[in-house]
Amino acid sequence: MVLALALVLLVTACGPATQAPGSAATAGTWLEFEGSWSAAGSRRTISLGADRRASILEMRGTLLLAGSGRPGVGFRSDLLALTDSVTGLTGRSVWTDERGDQVFSELQGEGTAAHNRIQGTILGGTGRYAGATGSYEFSWRSVVEGEDCAIQWRAVGLKGRVRPGTGAGDAPK
Repeated sequence: MVLALALVLLVTACGPATQAPGSAATAGTWLEFEGSWSAAGSRRTISLGADRRASILEMRGTLLLAGSGRPGVGFRSDLLALTDSVTGLTGRSVWTDERGDQVFSELQGEGTAAHNRIQGTILGGTGRYAGATGSYEFSWRSVVEGEDCAIQWRAVGLKGRVRPGTGAGDAPK
């Protein structure tokens, strides 16, 4: 019995090591992630007739990612976007991690109340995210819309993939 237990311990100790989340960040490898994103800010709206509106959104919030392929764990997010109730949303976002390294992305989507699927394209970044590419998607849900142009929202179903770039050698664990 003792010999069998010793043999099991020896075999498992010599097995392959498991990687910590994010440690597989090798340039050229696609890595999957998912997460949550909530933000608050302001919206300025103009009327373009009876059934159409355009708005400028300026949002700041928090982005938390999960999954072994996440480019990082937590980010401050900044977002600027133009929405049109007929044509949708176009915008830009910057995610900043705890070290000040940034991920840049552009956003496109339906962005209307009835259809709000948003697609993000990762355009690279600074530091450990330099040269990164990828995409992500989500739907948004308004949490609070105030009369003073204040707005709060959260992303629903945030998921994506990233291919680390030249800064991947210093990826978070």
